[in-house]
Amino acid sequence: MTDDAMLEVAVKGLTFDPITNVPIVLLKDVNGKRLLPIWIGVFEANAIALEMENVSTPRPMTHDLLNNFFSVVESRMSRVVVDNLLDNTFYATIYFDCRGEELKLDSRPSDAIALALRARTPIFVTREVMSQAQSFEMEKDIGDKEDWKKWLERITPEDFSRYKS
Repeated sequence: MTDDAMLEVAVKGLTFDPITNVPIVLLKDVNGKRLLPIWIGVFEANAIALEMENVSTPRPMTHDLLNNFFSVVESRMSRVVVDNLLDNTFYATIYFDCRGEELKLDSRPSDAIALALRARTPIFVTREVMSQAQSFEMEKDIGDKEDWKKWLERITPEDFSRYKS
């Protein structure tokens, strides 16, 4: 897959679906204003939040363990790609280099994102997934944490509708 077929994204925050109270991770195009919400599990949201807030745990969590394992076997994550959307379910692939060979693992996006944050690895979304998904254009770039908090408080359920009409 070529670089122009993908958009690099950053995790901009976590919120909850106002109807179902399910966690949502927000991925923002680093070079634009597209925002992609992905519904995730509570445990994965917790793993992402811990890393975003630089909270250390007394013992390694599952994503820390896997990240440590990559180091022990002389592997390095090179990127994470959210590369498919089927029946409202996102799919991701984790790419890593193992002794000069590129390998890949199928993953849920939430696990891939939690690992990428720990490994300081870039996260990408294919343009095809971004166009298929219920992503939306932000009216203005939101800079600091306080601006994001205000923006999240103003969103409505219609802003995060999972299904296209």
